[in-house]
Amino acid sequence: MGDNLAALTIHELHDLLVKRSISARDITESVLERIAAVEDRVHAYITVLADTARKQAAQADARIARGEATYLTGIPVALKDILCTKGIPTTCGSKMLANFVPPYDATVIEKLQQQGAVFIGKTSMDEFAMGSSNETSFFGPVHNPWDLSRVPGGSSGGSAAAVAADECIAALGTDTGGSIRQPAALCGVVGMKPTYGRVSRYGLIAFASSLDQIGPITKDVTDAALLLACISGHDDRDATSIDAPVPDYRSALIPHVRGMKIGIPTECFHEGLDPEIDAAVRMALEVLREQGAEIRDVSLPHTRYAVAVYYLIAPAEASSNLARYDGVAYGFRCDHPEDLQDMYERTRSEGFGSEVKRRIMLGTYALSAGYYDAYYKKASQVRTLIRRDFENAFAQCDLIITPTTPTPAFKLGEKLDDPLSMYLSDIFTIPANLAGLPGISLPCGFTASGLPIGLQIIGNVLQEETVLRCAYCYEQSTAWHTRKPLCV
Repeated sequence: MGDNLAALTIHELHDLLVKRSISARDITESVLERIAAVEDRVHAYITVLADTARKQAAQADARIARGEATYLTGIPVALKDILCTKGIPTTCGSKMLANFVPPYDATVIEKLQQQGAVFIGKTSMDEFAMGSSNETSFFGPVHNPWDLSRVPGGSSGGSAAAVAADECIAALGTDTGGSIRQPAALCGVVGMKPTYGRVSRYGLIAFASSLDQIGPITKDVTDAALLLACISGHDDRDATSIDAPVPDYRSALIPHVRGMKIGIPTECFHEGLDPEIDAAVRMALEVLREQGAEIRDVSLPHTRYAVAVYYLIAPAEASSNLARYDGVAYGFRCDHPEDLQDMYERTRSEGFGSEVKRRIMLGTYALSAGYYDAYYKKASQVRTLIRRDFENAFAQCDLIITPTTPTPAFKLGEKLDDPLSMYLSDIFTIPANLAGLPGISLPCGFTASGLPIGLQIIGNVLQEETVLRCAYCYEQSTAWHTRKPLCV
């Protein structure tokens, strides 16, 4: 079979596998060859699992021969290196966990194994998922396959870059404030954040527990639906897991949106929005209007506070979650500490990078005596107002559409010394996390210089089917998702 299997989608490869036109080993070797050809420029992976992948591919071929193939059987999937994998290093992009090998698998990993997926590698990420550019990784930055001088977005930048560069067929990422959708937009692929609690967080190394969610990064909307169906479902090991049946997401993919009401938040189209992104999103809305959707204005008045609220709540939860990294039980420990206090201080100062330390300090301050009510408590109250804004908007519409990002991919190093500018990269994605809502980003155009532009579709709680249906209709009406980066 042709050399270009790495460029195909899950559903295309599944059809070939069940016809026995190709084997899982063929696909795996194609992806490994692609990694060998471009990884030295993209740097999407922290760990490539060639031996594991070949072993799993052989098991998948045996499963296919028995007529037991599912959509994920034999499909090489990349895993963000924040998901615990038994016997395989899981670093979180940090020196603190550079040598950590978990003794168990995350629930999503177990689900992929049950489906016969092939684990091709662990992808690079911003340290402990804290970043919007994938530049805070202890292992170095990832490069955007569309322009190697630019960031891929973050924190799931390695997963998004690997999908865009055909270094895997699909990938898992995590989204705390946009960390699936923002890199998907900057890398010209599809990225979906499910409803909070739809996918188990068991085995996900925590950043901000009330915000984190695992989701798919794929080459098209159909693949997003297939991968989401695989990883969704209730899990007794995650107290925040929603006990609700998992729909057949692929059956929701019908190529029209007749009668669908789409809300456009008036607050999202402001002077800080890149004009090329503004134009591309407005053109996308016209496509959906032509397909039968009703477009109407809605208001989300408290979203202007979303970034400020997020950067109190997320760091506060991070300061609590990351307190466990003290050099005692596991992870990095400083050399030759003088005493216990010295070990704590030096382990944390040497083991964490500057952005993680910045957020720990922000969060510890927000939770400290005398400041809790003024900062964390008030942020939690405004978070409730943001959630209510969405409830009011969804009383008038089925979906909300915004740009995914305010700008296209920026240059590596451009915002490293300007944290506020970096944080504003997630201005359109953060509100959905604060409200626990599902959202997807998919390609809706390119800038004049050839950089991808993302369209964000947000749905109400557990309305992934509606989100996917709208995304699929738009995707099938355009050809943006068929473009491939030329830099690699």
